[in-house]
Amino acid sequence: MKFHLILLISALMTLPSVHIYAADIREITWDDLVPESAQFDDPFEELYEDQLYNLALIARYREQQEAKDKSPDFTQAEHDEAMAKLKAENIDVDGLIDRREEITEKRRAQGQTANATLNGKKIRLPGYLLPLEFEERKVTEFLLVPWIGACIHTPPPPPNQIVHVKLENGFDIGDEVFTAVWVNGLMKTEKNNPELSFVDGKQNVDVGYVMQADKVELYEE
Repeated sequence: MKFHLILLISALMTLPSVHIYAADIREITWDDLVPESAQFDDPFEELYEDQLYNLALIARYREQQEAKDKSPDFTQAEHDEAMAKLKAENIDVDGLIDRREEITEKRRAQGQTANATLNGKKIRLPGYLLPLEFEERKVTEFLLVPWIGACIHTPPPPPNQIVHVKLENGFDIGDEVFTAVWVNGLMKTEKNNPELSFVDGKQNVDVGYVMQADKVELYEE
């Protein structure tokens, strides 16, 4: 009886540690990688795609007119039509154009800033895997990015939207180039510049986070 009681007590003592470890893992989204201190009111985020296009058309037309370009990309009629559409939608065209450089600089600064509250925390984050290092068929280092195809022949996401993941045992991605995964591990706010290889060349990518992964698994909602 005493032996069984000891076993029961031992089993019960192990339960809280399992619970604490599970609760210690914080599931986050990519928005959580941007600290609150870096958030700002970006008026361009409120615009639809066609509104952004019309705004860019107007700005480009004005720049070329000011430079006295004899072969502008757009005509006066296209400029006027774009202006009419935006005014009908109550868009402050002049105000937005005047703030382009300011917003561009704020976006650049925002993308460089990591969320210090995540440093040293166990997190769980979904994303797309871009391999850096292989051992046979298994990936042992990769970049985790928020959308498919990021960094491949397109400008990379800002540093605080890229995680450099290291995985001791590796993860078999099979024949998939862009694999959607969940990653569990220890997050660090650490800047580095790993080299990403393509079929036709290589590129160094600025990264704002490094994670030592405990577990990588295929993405499922």
